[in-house]
Amino acid sequence: MYKGIAASPGIAIGKAFIYKNIEVKVEQRWVNEDEVEAELLKLNKSINLSKEQLQRIKENALEKLGEDKARIFEAHLMVLEDPVLFSEIEEKIKNEKLCAEFAVKTVIDGYIDIFSSMEDEYMRERAADIRDVGERIIKNILGIPIKSLSELNDTVIVLAKDLTPSDTAQLDKNKVLAFATDMGGRTSHTAIMARSLEIPAVVGLQEVSEKVKDGELVIVDGINGILIVNPDSDTLKNYMDKKDEYLKIKEEMKELLFLSAETVDKKRRVELSANIGTPKDVKGALENGAEGIGLYRTEFLYMDREDMPSEEEQYKAYKEVVEAMQGKPVIIRTLDIGGDKKLPYLEMPEELNPFLGFRAIRLCLDRKDLFKVQLRAILRASAHGKIRIMYPMISGIDEIRKANRVLEEAMEELKKEGVAFDENIEVGIMVEIPSAAVCADILAKEVDFFSIGTNDLIQYTLAVDRMNEKIAYLYEPFHPAIIRLIKNVIDASHREGKWTGMCGEMAGEPLAVPLLLGLGLDEFSMSATAIPFAKKIIRSFEYDEAKELAEKVLLMESAEDIRLLIKETCNKKGINL
Repeated sequence: MYKGIAASPGIAIGKAFIYKNIEVKVEQRWVNEDEVEAELLKLNKSINLSKEQLQRIKENALEKLGEDKARIFEAHLMVLEDPVLFSEIEEKIKNEKLCAEFAVKTVIDGYIDIFSSMEDEYMRERAADIRDVGERIIKNILGIPIKSLSELNDTVIVLAKDLTPSDTAQLDKNKVLAFATDMGGRTSHTAIMARSLEIPAVVGLQEVSEKVKDGELVIVDGINGILIVNPDSDTLKNYMDKKDEYLKIKEEMKELLFLSAETVDKKRRVELSANIGTPKDVKGALENGAEGIGLYRTEFLYMDREDMPSEEEQYKAYKEVVEAMQGKPVIIRTLDIGGDKKLPYLEMPEELNPFLGFRAIRLCLDRKDLFKVQLRAILRASAHGKIRIMYPMISGIDEIRKANRVLEEAMEELKKEGVAFDENIEVGIMVEIPSAAVCADILAKEVDFFSIGTNDLIQYTLAVDRMNEKIAYLYEPFHPAIIRLIKNVIDASHREGKWTGMCGEMAGEPLAVPLLLGLGLDEFSMSATAIPFAKKIIRSFEYDEAKELAEKVLLMESAEDIRLLIKETCNKKGINL
């Protein structure tokens, strides 16, 4: 059995097909002055051919996956249109006399390194897209055929080191039951596409594609992030039952889609919201029954560009989201950038430890000019629907007060200008630093709500770099310390008549849902596709049962015991986790 990351829910049982893309080894080679033009011609021909190929893949994705996912290939085509990127490649050929393929490799590798080192998982996963485009250009320069998964003869489970978005877009859903990869994360475009195709997927399995053989029977458990090779008869029967049960639950979830997230006894109703990165993500949120947007990551407005987005540009983006949500609440997180997430147009200091450095609210309070522009844009958009403002990476009360002073200044300016906005707009904070969780009783007096950012809260509390493979096993959402901090934050908000949500990955973790319900969490914000199953779990519990479960968990000493108790409790209700 191999443990990875659950990328797309579902269970599949079938024969393994090991997919090995041709790895291109590009050697450094110099050319003579009279060969430079020929190398530039090779580069341009390859770019044009790559555009034609990607255009066809985009059209294929549009037909099979819809407009939303086809936009992934618009992003790939934009890379091919990037004048800065290709002027750098041309300079390598002209000035350094490098051959075309090595010039492409050198420049693309530089961009991959920049994106791979970013803290934000979504931005980190964009390195795979740049790699995909770079490999396509190099193969076209060298005349190497580009393999496709669209022509499989048998029904299989695909195992690979990695699958590019191009690979995934060309999967034949009738032939590919599931896939499992050595690399990747939940926010990679490959994983996003798998969820759109509703193909079970597990990623981040490390070297599994080298260890499994073609034709071996495998089980992909996309719910728990598990790959099982050559299962025994009992395991096989167990998973066949689980698969039938999952399909049954999936059908039930369609009926639940637009019902409330309410416990069986009607004693507790919570809000299920979606995390988004761009206005385009709203469609998926609504289709999955989201009751609001619990986290709008505004930093994507600032990235992949040469200058700061204007107030007007930001206002239009926020307005588009809030109008599309038709009165449902939208929590807009103020700019969470800095540290290792750098902008080319914003001078940032070099830091030894960027994860604990000059970023998020710290950057905004230092650069009040850019902070106020964003706050003005958010306030203006609040005239069109229900917007809430959320400050990230708050460590103490002084930062809240300073941020609110800038907000008040922005409000006063808009009043003088006669611009409409919601004068009673709610303001909250992300609780992602242990100091904020510990002194939540103090902070609750200054805000309208909390939203717990578990991704950072866990790594800061447990002193675990979640990107370090050597210690990844220590990154444990069910650690008793984490559960107690969550409970402390929820209780502190309730004592002040405020509410607490959660926008970290833990909110959408099926095993965590009944526990968080019992701890008193008011709002769960997650990946849109996780919402229906979370609703199914909530509607299977009585509130007193969930509270009793939480009380038992708070007395337990290990994450393993906590997980076991929750699994057993859910299994009794016919929910196998």
